[in-house]
Amino acid sequence: MLDINKAIESLNWDKEPKGLYEPIAYTLASGGKRIRPTLALTAAECIMNGGLLSGDAIENTLPAALALEVFHNFTLLHDDVMDRAEVRRGRETVHVKWNDNTAILSGDQMLIEAYKLIARVPNDKVQRTLEMFNEMATGICEGQQLDMDFEHRSQVSIDEYMHMIELKTSVLLAYAMKIGGYIAGATPAQQEALYRYGLHIGLAFQIQDDILDVYGDPATFGKATGGDICCNKKTFLLLTALETADPESKAELLQWLMATGQDEQKIAAVTAIYDRLGVREAGEAVMEGHTAEALAQLDKLPQNDATERLRELAERLVTRKS
Repeated sequence: MLDINKAIESLNWDKEPKGLYEPIAYTLASGGKRIRPTLALTAAECIMNGGLLSGDAIENTLPAALALEVFHNFTLLHDDVMDRAEVRRGRETVHVKWNDNTAILSGDQMLIEAYKLIARVPNDKVQRTLEMFNEMATGICEGQQLDMDFEHRSQVSIDEYMHMIELKTSVLLAYAMKIGGYIAGATPAQQEALYRYGLHIGLAFQIQDDILDVYGDPATFGKATGGDICCNKKTFLLLTALETADPESKAELLQWLMATGQDEQKIAAVTAIYDRLGVREAGEAVMEGHTAEALAQLDKLPQNDATERLRELAERLVTRKS
């Protein structure tokens, strides 16, 4: 497998004006799991050459893989401004280290850079790749808007929440798989299997993120836990608690949702309610179900070393601590 980090490091951000490009370099150097480009390249490996990606195939697929990572990080810059997040991957967010305007403008430039990378896909593949990239980007924006809309609604169903995270989180992983496979020559049926693998992995990933925000270790999670509770964010845990709680627990939970200025007490109290209702276990069960659905899609693909790595990746994502 190509070293994704070295490929990202090879991108040149030593340009003027420094105030525009330094935050991009800072963001991309902050690490992360590199799941999106890894999925794109692994999908390509799965389809061609018996699970071994040739030099030409790397050259063909790499621009799209890098575009996906740059695009993903662009969304994080803007998300952190909207959420007023102060820490990302254990470091100050761009809007804290610089300012809001820098985070917005550098994020905008990252979006442009992602499209520049898509333009480097082979000519016979670039149009369809661009169409898929745009479908993905639109879905993510729609999901983000739904997430913001949910903040102002007193009632959100679990089904509505799952649809939102499918758009906001899952489609990026799904299209990473589909784009990588498409560039490598996947059949329509194979593209669909790759897409659905990514979709179910994304759903499992987000539910795990909801769980980690409450139950994770800040030292490994990369940010403070309890943030979702403090801001009354609609998560799988909260919505499950509201739907399954007995009257007494629901009344207590609603009381804490209205509380302000008591963050530590609120986190402890809401977490205790979650423990009492077993919502963590409910989330883990749904997460495991989507992981099983993802693994089932791999049976429809060529069986090789790359397919096995996709199985291992699915299992790692649902046991991750960060």
